[in-house]
Amino acid sequence: MIVVMAGGIGLPYIKPWSLRFGIPAISAVVATLLFFIGWVNYERKDPEGSPLTSTVRVFVVTARNISKPTPDPKDLNNDDYTHTTSTLRLFDKAAIKLQEDQQPNKWKVCNVREVEDTKIGIRLLPMWLTFIVVGIVLSIGNTYYLEQANHMDRKLGKIKVSIPIFLLFYTATSSIFAHFYSFLTTITKKYTPPIGIATGMLLSVLCCITAAKVETRRLHRIRDHGLVDQPDKEIPMSIFALLPQFMLLAAVDGIANNSITGFFRHQTPEPMHKYLTYCTKGVLGLGSMASVLSVYIVGKVSERNGKPNWFQYTLNKSHLDRYYWVLAGLSAVNLVIYVIITYFYKYKESLTEDDEGEGGEMKEDFQERNCSC
Repeated sequence: MIVVMAGGIGLPYIKPWSLRFGIPAISAVVATLLFFIGWVNYERKDPEGSPLTSTVRVFVVTARNISKPTPDPKDLNNDDYTHTTSTLRLFDKAAIKLQEDQQPNKWKVCNVREVEDTKIGIRLLPMWLTFIVVGIVLSIGNTYYLEQANHMDRKLGKIKVSIPIFLLFYTATSSIFAHFYSFLTTITKKYTPPIGIATGMLLSVLCCITAAKVETRRLHRIRDHGLVDQPDKEIPMSIFALLPQFMLLAAVDGIANNSITGFFRHQTPEPMHKYLTYCTKGVLGLGSMASVLSVYIVGKVSERNGKPNWFQYTLNKSHLDRYYWVLAGLSAVNLVIYVIITYFYKYKESLTEDDEGEGGEMKEDFQERNCSC
């Protein structure tokens, strides 16, 4: 991590482009060689099956038995004496015992444990969908925030700072809030993840509001100095005006990553625990993809009645502040929906090992660049 941060901060100061591209190229070659060395010596294991397969089987068998009446618990295939829940009783049909003359078949009958694990996944889905909005907010840090900073005044006294310096602030703030999440676990383990997620969502609202206000100031400076049609000119506004929104975004990253992972750890079936990191990355990754869709929808709506689109070829002509206000409103609505879902959500009683921090994961391609919106 230290090498990545040092490279991200130091590379922009290297003048010759051949050397600036050569160092990453050599690093990529070394990494590839190390990969192949590890690949040759890697001890491969046969796949043990996927929880998704069990879920699909439950749906298939339920569809087969859809016309049958809801079974009594004593008529279920429950060899390991798993406790049956009273919710989503429809899926209990997947565990109806086969008649004695029928051959055992995994695609004709499931056990109660598989049914209950599937129920947990279905109950989790509405709350899981609310995490996507957090991913949408996190995605703006590696896109619009960087483009805003690209032509602002970078002087700190007599020193001209590099944009990747914000990576240090980002990582430090994210780590602080990751430790804040760990502190919450000492108070209550059961409700720490939902409290942490709600905190992250609230911070995302504050982050978008702060970004909107700062962007409004930036646009006023652009108009006051006649720079609307000069996107390559430096804007007379300090780059450190963006620091609060970067730090708030880092706080969202630090606490949301840990809280969502902790929530999955506490609430998902045990067979899924090895996929916890992928669950978190997956839902936040969906948010990144949804951000592209949100920009498209907001842009189309903004140009109704002949009005100019909020997203132009340059940020100087765009109304990024209005988009941030839209994200703030979306995040606020999402927070309310999350609280309602959380209130009615039925939590698992059993808890597993302590959570591990995973904050501070802003993309390493955090560098100076010119891009268009």
